[in-house]
Amino acid sequence: MNVFAKGMPNELLRLQNMHNGEKAVPTFSAAEMSRRQDGLRKILAELKLDAAILTSYHNICYFADFLYCYFGRRYAFVVTADKAVSISAGIDAGQPWRRTFGDNVTYTDWQRDNYFHALQQALLNVKRIGIEYDHVNLDLRKL
Repeated sequence: MNVFAKGMPNELLRLQNMHNGEKAVPTFSAAEMSRRQDGLRKILAELKLDAAILTSYHNICYFADFLYCYFGRRYAFVVTADKAVSISAGIDAGQPWRRTFGDNVTYTDWQRDNYFHALQQALLNVKRIGIEYDHVNLDLRKL
């Protein structure tokens, strides 16, 4: 997935891969985290869904091993049949990638809709999506 801005040299990035530092020592083993994500994938297959968007602290932490701090910005964890990626705000820099069991993409604040742009990039070729509404209020749902 190419997430970097194209065009003019001074065009500001919408998304970034902040893969810096070493991955943190995980809370749980890779086998346990794979078991959790594979269990979710099995449920998605049973429901004929192509992906899930998780939005709550507890489910992002459970499935990604990443506990975020809201800071007024949106976070998500996207799970498809073949990938798992956390969507995080630039305020956290590379910490989400270091903590996430899976990949991470960081959205910038340069454009208002970059969170949704990040979700769209993570959900390319996805038709049916399940979404956890724990942290989706009516205003966010409209967007």
